[in-house]
Amino acid sequence: MAVRIDDTDRKILAELQRDAGQSLDEIAARVGSSKTPVWNRIRKLKSAGIIGQQTVLLDAEALGFEATFFVLIRTSEHEADWQRKFLKALRDHPEVQEAHRLAGDIDYILKVRVKNARAYDEFYQSLISEVRVHNVTALLSMEEIKSTTMLPLSALAEGA
Repeated sequence: MAVRIDDTDRKILAELQRDAGQSLDEIAARVGSSKTPVWNRIRKLKSAGIIGQQTVLLDAEALGFEATFFVLIRTSEHEADWQRKFLKALRDHPEVQEAHRLAGDIDYILKVRVKNARAYDEFYQSLISEVRVHNVTALLSMEEIKSTTMLPLSALAEGA
């Protein structure tokens, strides 16, 4: 982290995580500051790369995306060409919300959001036609218990 984060910065970041659509006046009031210093701090945090893309969270179920699958992938392929094809396949499939390369027995885990099991099968068939994988295990999430994009800012030490 190239920039020092103080208590006011943490409060601003917490407010932005809670609701990035707030006005500067609202954020300033909540953090006990005025608009201009808050704006300057936000600019500093953006320049430092601490604040990235701002977006809107949509309700997946309200839009009909009722199934979340966690897909465990093992591969016997580890060459650069295979990895390029695999990463391209992941980028080309908007159903893939997250993808992680893992240490251990499983090589990759994907979070895939689709309308239903049939839509997952279409995704799966498409993926395996684009890239060779050794083993795929799909786990259907029965209930989302917790999901957040918020980082635990209180864990940051003063002056970090």
